[in-house]
Amino acid sequence: MYRSEFRCQAVLSISLKLLLKKSFQVHRRSAERLRDLCCANRGTFIKVGQHLGALDYLLPEEYTSTLKVLHSSAPQSSMEEIQQVIREDLGMELSELFVSFEEKPQGAASLAQVHKAVLHDGRTVAVKVQHPKVKKQSAKDIVVMEALLNMVHLIFPDFAFMWLVEEAKKNMPLELDFLNEGRNAEKVASMLSHFPFLKVPMIHWDLSTKRILTMEFAEGGQVNDREYMKKHGINVNQISENLGKMYSEMIFVHGFVHCDPHPGNVLVRKCQKSKKTEIVLLDHGLYQVLQPDFRLDYCRLWQSLIRSDMSGVERYSRRLGAGDLFPLFACILTARSWNAVNAGISSVPVTNAEDVEIRTNAALYLPQISDLLNRVPRQMLLLLKTNDLLRGIETTLKTRASSSSFLNMSRCCIRAMARHKRNKARSRRKRLQITLTESLSLCKLSLYEFFLWIKGSVLDIDVCAAQRTHHETVFV
Repeated sequence: MYRSEFRCQAVLSISLKLLLKKSFQVHRRSAERLRDLCCANRGTFIKVGQHLGALDYLLPEEYTSTLKVLHSSAPQSSMEEIQQVIREDLGMELSELFVSFEEKPQGAASLAQVHKAVLHDGRTVAVKVQHPKVKKQSAKDIVVMEALLNMVHLIFPDFAFMWLVEEAKKNMPLELDFLNEGRNAEKVASMLSHFPFLKVPMIHWDLSTKRILTMEFAEGGQVNDREYMKKHGINVNQISENLGKMYSEMIFVHGFVHCDPHPGNVLVRKCQKSKKTEIVLLDHGLYQVLQPDFRLDYCRLWQSLIRSDMSGVERYSRRLGAGDLFPLFACILTARSWNAVNAGISSVPVTNAEDVEIRTNAALYLPQISDLLNRVPRQMLLLLKTNDLLRGIETTLKTRASSSSFLNMSRCCIRAMARHKRNKARSRRKRLQITLTESLSLCKLSLYEFFLWIKGSVLDIDVCAAQRTHHETVFV
């Protein structure tokens, strides 16, 4: 009898393993076909494929890892096509505009590719040239994509990804206008000029059109390249912290958010003059402008999440459109389990077991996730995409969910709320009171940060002492 049960369990175990293996193979094969489809159709399809590749909380790992390559290996236009675009838009030949122009692009993306060139005055520039057919083709692509998604939705009612098409319709015209990208670059450079570590390449307006953007050439390694950072003596933790500062400022304080921080658009380097580490931010075509009420509710939600204020999490999640799905919304926003959200995301470390749990639950709750993404405000979708891309960088750098990132977010939330209250205050006395409260809150955060630093230093000393004692004991 026991042997029979044992055999039965063994057969079930083997069957389950084979089923899982088959499932992984099906996912991998389907993901590769989807990637090839995006590459064959180019343009809008690659853009949507890139977006899908960032949905780690929603799609199986086989899809996200396969589609992530679309960020760095998009199809290229020929040199003849590039010359034709430059000739049509700038009215001159390459030799008249540049001393040299490298035929091999520095990088190719879904909508354009970038070439290194040298001007007649000796300055080195990066020339971003739009793929010649992408503008005409994008409108057709969106129509085809919308029809395909509608067909899938008819067959599988739980599949509700129409928000992808809606976002593409709204954002594609903005991303195809390189003059708009240039204006965004100058705006964010001015807005974040108080960050000495941020570098935004200067725009050459005399050599820029809607299809061509000429800017200062900036070298560096991709932000997820740990080997590059190690080789050049760049502190990984400092990069992660500065990236968090930069995006917290954009989201919570200014409400003007760079929404495409994939590794190819964020470079790191050591400045040759100052020898200080810099973050170079590229590709400013897609920005999300947050409405004031939305931005303030988003601030309050993150403050509630950091403080583990569950009544606040529910209140502000509902105000942001999540409704009864607020627990799921909190989990998607933080990429943490509901248990971690309840315990406090700033105090509970991320574990591999939790990541596995999140991926498993994502498959189980796919209809609810689709419903949630369809009901939240449209501006939330790009924020979720931005969060996913930043979280992917942190995961690669192994700096995810550090206490410093939550402290920086808290600072920006406090400043944003104080600015809002000051603007509404009618008396000078009230404004002064708000400023004093803000200063006190920021001071408390700094003291807490100092306490964490002292605690970390003591732990490091204890670990070193323990290792030395162990070594001496072994030697004896």
